[in-house]
Amino acid sequence: MTNPMEIPFFAAGAVAVIATLLAITRTIAVHALLYLIVSLLAVAVVFYTMGAPVVAALEVIIYAGAIVVLFVFVVMMMNLGAQDSETERKWLAWRAWIGPAVLSALLLFEVIYLVVRAPVSATIGSISTPKEIGLALYGPYLLGVELASMLLLGALVGACHVGRISRSGREVQQ
Repeated sequence: MTNPMEIPFFAAGAVAVIATLLAITRTIAVHALLYLIVSLLAVAVVFYTMGAPVVAALEVIIYAGAIVVLFVFVVMMMNLGAQDSETERKWLAWRAWIGPAVLSALLLFEVIYLVVRAPVSATIGSISTPKEIGLALYGPYLLGVELASMLLLGALVGACHVGRISRSGREVQQ
């Protein structure tokens, strides 16, 4: 018999990969942010199925909450101007929400499945301690953690460059 956590694990992993690819390939920043949120929520479900509910909660709070809010502020600070208001209306059209809504509904179904169908003993017996998670992240996966931190640093530097203003008060021409 298979573990009741295997199906949601692979489904959440597939949602994370699909949403990440869609976030990377979108040319409109708002659409990319929507798919990024779905990707981060899918990773939280993956952590939960692996027996790390604390890390899943931190994933939602820190990444899907705080960092995405930071990205939204960067998009807002780009000060696109009045001439781009029509473009912004097109960005927020209902069609832009179809993909993230479908993937989010799949994640919601998985979470409901995990809460209702998974036996309590299967989740309690497999909960990892913070020490185990730290040893796993900074042991064999140290290079992956460092690469992720460098990627976030590169995104921060890129956001600063995009939002940079010259001394005369006008935006720097790219």
